[in-house]
Amino acid sequence: MFLDTVLARNPGLADTAAALHRDGAIPPDTYVVDRDAVERNAALLAERAGDLGLSLWFVVKQLGRNPELIAAVARHIPSSAAIDAPEARALHAAGARPGNIGHLVQIPRRALPGMLAWRPEAVTVFDTDNARAVSDEARRQGFVQDVLLRLAGAPGSVYPGQEGGVPPDGVDAFAEEAEALPGIRIAGVTGFPCLLCDPSTGAPRPTETFTLLLEARARLERRGHRGLKVSAPGATSAAALPLLARLGATHGEPGHALTGTTPLHALDPGQPERPGYVYITEVAHTLADGRPALLGGGFYPRAGIRDALLPRTGLRLPVREMPAENIDYYRLLAPPPPGAARVRAGDTAVLAFRTQMFVTRSSVAVVAGLSSGEPRLTGLYDSLGRAL
Repeated sequence: MFLDTVLARNPGLADTAAALHRDGAIPPDTYVVDRDAVERNAALLAERAGDLGLSLWFVVKQLGRNPELIAAVARHIPSSAAIDAPEARALHAAGARPGNIGHLVQIPRRALPGMLAWRPEAVTVFDTDNARAVSDEARRQGFVQDVLLRLAGAPGSVYPGQEGGVPPDGVDAFAEEAEALPGIRIAGVTGFPCLLCDPSTGAPRPTETFTLLLEARARLERRGHRGLKVSAPGATSAAALPLLARLGATHGEPGHALTGTTPLHALDPGQPERPGYVYITEVAHTLADGRPALLGGGFYPRAGIRDALLPRTGLRLPVREMPAENIDYYRLLAPPPPGAARVRAGDTAVLAFRTQMFVTRSSVAVVAGLSSGEPRLTGLYDSLGRAL
């Protein structure tokens, strides 16, 4: 999905990653991330958001909650959005400020005391039970916690496994109960996804959920709430920021833009964010019909994988599709064309596709110095950010 973009915009990353594998410095099934590119992208997003009067909370699940990369982003975007409690802990340990916690996953009750002690900017709550739990703990700690109302997504827009939130017609009822809780203050609204990339052009466009979000804000304003935050995550990138500002959002939550890997970047390599990672693996064996099998572990089901580059031979071979319900022990390539160089077991393969590193079995290697022409491996981690 992103191989052409990487080879055009950041070829040194592909070369360095292949060399690291060839020399045995990294194992197969490793994402190699260009720390310089990630930091440059963060700086770009922060500057453009500032010019538009927008605030940003950055997301790192797609980067494997990596402490080096968190620190690099936080130098420019200080506050984060944690999608669940383990991610919130990883972000906090790496020095990022807690911006929005509890979205996409509610904070478990027994985790609330420790996380509220950090005094996050906002806690997203899906219903009055969770609002009450946050209020009780904040009151016990002697302060009032800002909360964001999570709005249920528009019909047909919610991804399976992400259900929940206040129904659009239940905003007033939720607000009436929340207003009576002494430990919280309704500070805004959020939902997901608020922007999606057009499948044909890649251009970001608002969803019906975004429209419902603005209507929910209006309902809360009629109840006397002022200065409300509107966090509108989904496809947040430099190209999307003017749209967010024009439609009335106050916050964006960049994730894939930090590595230049939104769907827009696949269709338009000229976007300002620089592509920031590749996936490295190797040929495990070749089937009798000539199809090479790559070692798996990092082939995310929604990746949009198209082809793989085998640097030793220069071959680019199409990657065969595989049902998402099967474990990716291997991933098959198309057979090499007649007369092509023979593919060997152990050959390095370079791929670039959309991923969520934190749900893979992969390693994550961080490389610095590519921007100055002196690349070096600075760390090797598991997919949850723990040093190997």
